[in-house]
Amino acid sequence: MKSPTKIVTLVAVTLAGVGLLSGCTANAADSDGTTTIKVVSLIPGTEQAAFDAFDAQVAQFEKANPDINVEGVEYEWSAPTFAAQLAGGTLPDVFRIPLTDAKTLIANGQLADMTAQVEALPYFDTFNPSVLSNAQDADGNIFGVPREAYGMGLQYNRALFVAAGLDPDAPPTTWDEVREYAKIIADKTGQAGYMQMTQSNTGGWQLTAATVARGGAMEEVASDGTVTVTADNPATKEALTYLQDLRWTDNSMGSNFLYDWGTINQAFAAGQIGMYTGGSDLFTSLTRESNMDPADFGLTAIPLTDAKDAGVLGGGTLNVVNVKADDTVKDAAMKWIAFYDLNKLVDKDAALQDAQTLAETDQAVGTPALPVFDQATLDQSREWVKEYINVPQNQVAFFAEGNVGRTIVGEPSAHTQELYGALDTAVQSVLTDKNADIDALLDTVNTTIQPLVDAD
Repeated sequence: MKSPTKIVTLVAVTLAGVGLLSGCTANAADSDGTTTIKVVSLIPGTEQAAFDAFDAQVAQFEKANPDINVEGVEYEWSAPTFAAQLAGGTLPDVFRIPLTDAKTLIANGQLADMTAQVEALPYFDTFNPSVLSNAQDADGNIFGVPREAYGMGLQYNRALFVAAGLDPDAPPTTWDEVREYAKIIADKTGQAGYMQMTQSNTGGWQLTAATVARGGAMEEVASDGTVTVTADNPATKEALTYLQDLRWTDNSMGSNFLYDWGTINQAFAAGQIGMYTGGSDLFTSLTRESNMDPADFGLTAIPLTDAKDAGVLGGGTLNVVNVKADDTVKDAAMKWIAFYDLNKLVDKDAALQDAQTLAETDQAVGTPALPVFDQATLDQSREWVKEYINVPQNQVAFFAEGNVGRTIVGEPSAHTQELYGALDTAVQSVLTDKNADIDALLDTVNTTIQPLVDAD
């Protein structure tokens, strides 16, 4: 086993025009006949118990596959440097990307074609097609393997709820209640009652989630495939006005208005934020990487308005392979991906072994998720490992219960990250300028992004 020693920091930014990967992957077997692959492990700064769990799984894999050596690479997705890492060829053989970035990378020829390897999986036919489609081109070729899928939820700090005199077992179910609770938390505790990510493209991401929850869309796609950027839709204006009210009328959003995914998680875990929206898969990161007390974590469904098209923004992560990988490396990579991320969802023995390994090293088992495979497969895998589930289900059950019958909506498909980056500016302006002109801000987003879309 090779302990993770190298740090790779990645980011969700525009990928158009970035050159092909080069110089990173081991495209031939080693002199002793083994194949060495570099794979992502955990983000820098993760607690040692998590690395111990990863090391244990690598040891299990190498024992079962003595012709493959696995080298772990510390890896974090953050906003300014992914394009440079991609162009510089410093990514490992197996790395991860958001679902939304796959189409651009595929179109640019920057991911390895894994069609043969994925279709050879015995459980290939049970993949959730709405998730797998994110990794496919127009001809159905496959360039990534779904790792996880999530729906947007409302995270809330149960300890701050208690400190503010709120019932942590009765989280808000409407945006009006979120506003009411945020004001109470801010007044009673001095902490931000509600906050939203604002930078490194995450502000636009969460503004999109708030838009979808109000029945709007950042882009409209015509029957002929033509995309129109619609950031100035009524739902987005409503979402920004909502933030404006919480910030300037209620004073319930604290004093720090520059948060990305990592920093808002840290602030939330430290008890500085009462509520914020984010993926339903955050429990592991918050407790493992930000050292949050599991007893303080609460997750409920994101509120939806009564708008006809209101839904839950979904997303997820793909495992992808360096475009320079040869068939030997691609085959080894697929074996690792199946072992580390997929087998535990489809095979009882693998599920039990994974859950036991995680539980014995105090890692999370039973985090809320949307199905990578079909719902029956997800339900079965949860049943297999129920004795090891250590995520307090009573603290996250509100998420599943609240999402029954709801529509999961995909992220905008055209120039997603550029759109999110432009929307960051609108979110930051509303939170830092009392007189921010929402109409003008959103018109600027449209006029900035539409030419990029039209040029495709």
